[in-house]
Amino acid sequence: MNYIDPHIHMVSRTTDDYKRMALAGCELVSEPAFWAGFDRSGPEGFRDYFRQLTRVEATRAGLYGIAHKTWLCINAKEAEDVGLAREVIKLIPEFLDAPDVLGIGEIGLNKNTKNEATVFVEHLDLAARTDELVLVHTPHLADKYPGTRMILDMIRGDRRIKAERVCIDHVEEHTIRPALEAGHWVGMTLYPITKCTPARAADMVEAYGTERILVNSAGDWGHSDPLAVPEFIFEMRRRGHDEATVRKIVYENPLAFFAGCRRFSYTPRGQVV
Repeated sequence: MNYIDPHIHMVSRTTDDYKRMALAGCELVSEPAFWAGFDRSGPEGFRDYFRQLTRVEATRAGLYGIAHKTWLCINAKEAEDVGLAREVIKLIPEFLDAPDVLGIGEIGLNKNTKNEATVFVEHLDLAARTDELVLVHTPHLADKYPGTRMILDMIRGDRRIKAERVCIDHVEEHTIRPALEAGHWVGMTLYPITKCTPARAADMVEAYGTERILVNSAGDWGHSDPLAVPEFIFEMRRRGHDEATVRKIVYENPLAFFAGCRRFSYTPRGQVV
């Protein structure tokens, strides 16, 4: 079955991963701006990073028949430095007209601090002023539930932001319901150890249905699996779910969310089994 990975950090992966993903049926990836594994020293580092995301990575993906889309922001891990974050946010409009940019993301919270919240709100303001989709990172472990509630409250506080134009990512069993009830899309990130396993993701699909639900691998520079979405497909098939149900989650839903971006253009290849 062909699939889309709506959240994967391919600049941290080898070219061999593109080949493996293509062999597994990946047609399109969406790459949010992310922490590099270390704090960058100034805004020019981000300008180069945005150039890599918008001008270089699509070529590398295209060698294996995979379309590459991206998102732009300063990640929550670097948002504690509000001065730096504001300089980076000023750079983003330079790149928003690039045809493969989907919107602002992945913005959010890391440790739920005041500075992180300030930078999150300023990203939301940019998204509202430029009419962009928003992809949101929710914190890890014990910070996840309170951070998710903070995020939902901040989004609700900006009446310019339409709920259906926001995806709340990295949801787990205790955060998926409030995000869905707020009218947002949600993403389940499939990690080998932390976040969510394919089996837990399948449990949540069985509990909440298939509407406004995405699954992704994140596939960053840490311990992660760029073939996590095919693992989810396998788990859903193992449980007896029909192909139409699985395809909706791993193919049709990402396309439906991305279609909210005025620049988004993609001709699906159709299902290959």
